[in-house]
Amino acid sequence: MDGVDNSTRSSAAPVGGDGAALSGPDLARAALQAAREQSAARRGNAGKKTGGFRPRRRRGWSGPGPDDRDPQPLGRLAARIARERGWTEHLAGGQVFAKWPALVGADVAEHTKPVALKDGELTVQARSTAWATQLRLLQRQILKRIGDGVGRDVVRRIKVQGPAAPSWRHGPRHVSGRGPRDTYG
Repeated sequence: MDGVDNSTRSSAAPVGGDGAALSGPDLARAALQAAREQSAARRGNAGKKTGGFRPRRRRGWSGPGPDDRDPQPLGRLAARIARERGWTEHLAGGQVFAKWPALVGADVAEHTKPVALKDGELTVQARSTAWATQLRLLQRQILKRIGDGVGRDVVRRIKVQGPAAPSWRHGPRHVSGRGPRDTYG
């Protein structure tokens, strides 16, 4: 014929097993049985009976295992956002400031404080010149401990500053010269 499968074409008068034309409820049962067989043939299990109701699984429901749509811990979401936006370097630098006493020890942290971290150079201010000298001597050990605690390439150098000298400048206005404007020569 014209390329159409004859098994799917319905004849004008369906015929039962005894050769008589079907009508009424028998016709409905035969049509239902034919539809079930065609459906089973399409799924690949033509010989199987599909009696009974089988609930359809809705797409979009997650199963008993973990899924991307499950609620996530806030820390994991924050870490993923930081990684996607390239903030990990800045966050690692912030950890140096937050974990300073744990990284260098309580004794050193009592007399020093981190001031700035820029391009891998950590600026640390000491309370006295003696502690500044001590910190310069301990620089390698401190770099190793920071690398182990926060990350290898976060801090590559340490710049140590001594205590800040007192300033005579107070307020927005200033007159150049020495000392307070008193009766000095």
